[in-house]
Amino acid sequence: MNTQNLTDKTNNTFPWMMMILMSSVTFVGILSELMPSGVLPQMMGDLEITEGQTGNLVGYYAIASAIFAIPLISITMQYNRKILLLILLAGFASSNIISGLLHDYTLIIIFRVLGGICAGVMWPMIAAYGMRLVDDKHHGKAIAVIMAGNTLGISIGMPIMTSIGTNFGWRTEFIGLGAVIIVIAIISWFALPSKPGEKLTKGSSPFALLKIPAVLVVLLLTLLGVVAHYGVYVYITSLVDRIDLAGGIESALLLFGIGSMISVLLAIKYTDGHLRLLTTLMFALLIISMAIFLFFGEIIGMGHFAFFLWGLSFGPLVTLLQAAVSRQVETAKDVATSVQSSVFNLSIMIATSLAGILLGMYSPLSLLYLAIGLAIPGLVISLMSKKALGDAL
Repeated sequence: MNTQNLTDKTNNTFPWMMMILMSSVTFVGILSELMPSGVLPQMMGDLEITEGQTGNLVGYYAIASAIFAIPLISITMQYNRKILLLILLAGFASSNIISGLLHDYTLIIIFRVLGGICAGVMWPMIAAYGMRLVDDKHHGKAIAVIMAGNTLGISIGMPIMTSIGTNFGWRTEFIGLGAVIIVIAIISWFALPSKPGEKLTKGSSPFALLKIPAVLVVLLLTLLGVVAHYGVYVYITSLVDRIDLAGGIESALLLFGIGSMISVLLAIKYTDGHLRLLTTLMFALLIISMAIFLFFGEIIGMGHFAFFLWGLSFGPLVTLLQAAVSRQVETAKDVATSVQSSVFNLSIMIATSLAGILLGMYSPLSLLYLAIGLAIPGLVISLMSKKALGDAL
């Protein structure tokens, strides 16, 4: 009796410390991907490359994640979750430290691709790993806390790393992040529980998942939301310069971060019960913030307000989409989230490439029109997707 009660208590208690540690992994994971965005001028000057080539340091990373996520998740399904995570952290650390030491653009791209491959496995596996450590009723909360690291990486980590890159050089930024990842790996070795992998069955294969209509809806929302957000975010410094924002990129990232932190806290509390409402609001706030940039961005204070609203929209992006796809399956959630993660990273690549073309042909304001054009159908689909996202509004 006592043993059963203890087991029930353990299952029903949310393991905050383990979830926060996992959140630190997604924190450094997103920084590994997006760091070049904050130090575009420094990298362009040091490596003697164009703005588009610097943007490709994010784009190639993302496409590597997209290409390798599904096959590698399928191959590694039976591996111990803890050991696999440690291997991935070693890959992230190597990618950043070695990139920070290299002077050849092509070699840096190769190690960025290595980081992207690690990210392609990490994003879906860590969400599923976390869900296996909590009761079913806490799955949404687990994803929200773990993926909060993604949001905090963008909102807090990016301003810090950008400041380091600006003041001490982008190489110091990359090497420093690699050192932090090594520390996280050491802590994870002692603190995270060992969990065996799962067998991949025919019914839980990626191809089987793509036959589920609700999964396809979530993947479409992923494509629309990610391209809309990242098409602007990857070239955020160009937007800041275009609207001549007081306080520059640091001010923009700070306000964006405050909005992101508020929305991620709301996601932690409400994702399990109000997924469709939060997804709908995400697209609505994106439309509003982009419209403010377009029509009022150069007015003192309005651009700052728009960055705050954009942060509110951006904060729960990863959490909501991964929670949505994980709801569609009972087992092999790693595979389900890998399909969504692959589309997510492919969408970042599309966003980077498409935005780079638009930026070369038009002004940064063209990226705002792109975001609005994609967010409007996202809003409509979210409102209509009761099966995929739930009934509660």
